[in-house]
Amino acid sequence: MDLQAEKLDLIQWLAQLTDEKLIHKIKALRNEKANDFVLTDAHKKILDERLESHKLNPNQGSSWINVKRRISSN
Repeated sequence: MDLQAEKLDLIQWLAQLTDEKLIHKIKALRNEKANDFVLTDAHKKILDERLESHKLNPNQGSSWINVKRRISSN
């Protein structure tokens, strides 16, 4: 069974699952895996610099509407 088929099989099984304790355990596992992401110090520094730049110049940049228009026009 390929990965896509295994995922679909799990989705179907999960949709029929009625064991509330097991559902909570699966949800906890999902949350644990979501928190596995590690932000490096270098990336954190870049984000901090960009946030500070935004605070100093909040009107600089483009609105989401304008960004969407530029992307859609290409």
